[in-house]
Amino acid sequence: MDTIWTPDLTQEDGPKYQALARALREAVRVGGLVEGAQLPTVRDLAWRLQVTPGTVSRAYQIATQEGLLQATVGRGTFVAARSPRLGPVVALYAERDGRAGADLRSPRLPDLGQGAVIAAALRRMAMSIGAEWLDYPTQLLEAPLRAAVCHWLAARVLGPVGPGDIMLTHGGQNGIGLILDCCLRGDRPVVLTEELSYPGFRYAARLARAEVVGVELDGEGMRPDALEAICRKHGPQVLCLTPEAQNPTTARMSAARRHEIVSIARRHNLQIIEDECYPAQASDSPTFRALAPERTWYMGSLSKTVSAALRFGYVVCPTGMGEAGRLTAQHSYFALSRMVAELCLDLISSGAAAQIRDRVMAEYSDRLQIVVIRLGAFDLHWQSGLPFVWLNLPNGWRASTFARRAEEAGVLLRSADQYAMVHGRAPNAVRLAVAGDIPREVLEQGLDALARLLANPPNDMAI
Repeated sequence: MDTIWTPDLTQEDGPKYQALARALREAVRVGGLVEGAQLPTVRDLAWRLQVTPGTVSRAYQIATQEGLLQATVGRGTFVAARSPRLGPVVALYAERDGRAGADLRSPRLPDLGQGAVIAAALRRMAMSIGAEWLDYPTQLLEAPLRAAVCHWLAARVLGPVGPGDIMLTHGGQNGIGLILDCCLRGDRPVVLTEELSYPGFRYAARLARAEVVGVELDGEGMRPDALEAICRKHGPQVLCLTPEAQNPTTARMSAARRHEIVSIARRHNLQIIEDECYPAQASDSPTFRALAPERTWYMGSLSKTVSAALRFGYVVCPTGMGEAGRLTAQHSYFALSRMVAELCLDLISSGAAAQIRDRVMAEYSDRLQIVVIRLGAFDLHWQSGLPFVWLNLPNGWRASTFARRAEEAGVLLRSADQYAMVHGRAPNAVRLAVAGDIPREVLEQGLDALARLLANPPNDMAI
């Protein structure tokens, strides 16, 4: 049952959503809203206050980011704490807890001998370590690695790119944060993401004190008409996209769609973060970095193809912005750890990283075929070489119920609401990772268990 709570905003100055956020904080602080209380729905409170639903949604989002509220797709919004919490309030990823069965939450890398290759590279490095390793690392020493990254990206259509355009990062998530640090201005900047997207975009934006707004998707990714409307309404500064392999839906954006979005970005002066951390099939489509080099930050890493433990990533900065990107990184951590930089330079320059990547992609393709064979009779979406699939559930299943029943059957997966905005829409779907770190027979058994569940939905939709 919703709490009957109607604050008085008539005496408040400034934007109504900020006034409502302040009223929420005060009501929680004095006990007018107790922990565990369910708040009115967005539309109900908007009607009572005679404001737009967007005003209430923005206030709820601010309070949720502060940790005062907790929103659960399908259940509602609840009071979570008596005072704002310091720091993040949501884990970026789920720790592995040792439960047996098929963990299909994350596409972990298969063990294809990477350890032996890395060990050999470390032995070569050990022969050249001297007194210079006692000083702070510098970005000047990273120049050969930036050149190696350009070679690593040679197959992608990025437009003219040189070592001076490259910023080196501690993985993809660190790259997102650095780009936002470089681009965002003002007290409450707005960052746009796909309405279903990698949660790391939202978490990085919130750490940068930005408001996050989701943009509606269709079969090939972000809709230009929805993007245009939101730009007019919110005046955003940054747009986050995964055009080649949308996470979680696996959608791939057409060249025509990319051109439309570039036109909108130029019209509204948006900076674009183009995330290609997940590898997909070889593509000759122009990247956003090629179409709009003056405003696109193209980012990737070795985490999904070589080793996630290296924590090595890279950003191809917009034309003329390489120095600004590297200065932002320098202000955060001076330069990459010399150990990481030298190791990654060895792996890329020797060709070992490319060989590992090719073997990993081949293993993912084999495992993807297993998934398609066992679940292809259902509404399954995938891309060749991509290490996850998107499954729209048949009538009779809710995503939360299906995830719970799957866990009872020994299979862990991610429901759509884990990718949705706080007050956004979550389709009746789940994402399955093509996990490379579990035996194939365990993967097959887990998929067979899911097929049985999909073929036998519960009779009671409320379960």
